[in-house]
Amino acid sequence: MVNMILVDWQIKDRIERGFIGINPYESKFIQPNSLDIRLGDHFVWYQESDEVIDPYDRNSICSNVSEMNGEYIDINPGMFVLAETLETITLPDNVVATIEGKSSIARLGITLHQTGGWIDAGFSGTITLEICNANQRPVRLYAGMPIGQLVFYTTERSLNPYGSKGDAKYLHQKNATLSRYHENKKQETI
Repeated sequence: MVNMILVDWQIKDRIERGFIGINPYESKFIQPNSLDIRLGDHFVWYQESDEVIDPYDRNSICSNVSEMNGEYIDINPGMFVLAETLETITLPDNVVATIEGKSSIARLGITLHQTGGWIDAGFSGTITLEICNANQRPVRLYAGMPIGQLVFYTTERSLNPYGSKGDAKYLHQKNATLSRYHENKKQETI
């Protein structure tokens, strides 16, 4: 099997036949090689603090955090915000996706994801966006605006898709979700 990026008619066909789940779905958001996704209304960010975040310590991950639901958020220069997608995504065992920023938003200085842009076969839930403002000025982002795009790739069928993994930390997530790295077992160093 040749792995390939799905094009507009393939994306539309797979969504409308239920192989890829997008909720809510509007066909007007299908692009030639991607599907636009919209910003949800839940936002989470870390308050300024000297407290170290230890990835193995849930309390440090969850401390000094602010969150809100709102029609928009103003992201200050250098600010890091977690946000949710409006859409809930469900992938079958033979489709993976990447999330990419929209160039019009990138030209405002907004990065949409830091390194977490991969969505495994078998994932279902909203996507947590990792947004930063590299601009010198604050940027306002509105809930419901197209913020990024999903690129879908066909693959061989996964033997253990994300949804069947016992350690799938983000399966069925709703809202912007903080790191759950602390659920991993810390490896002993030599």
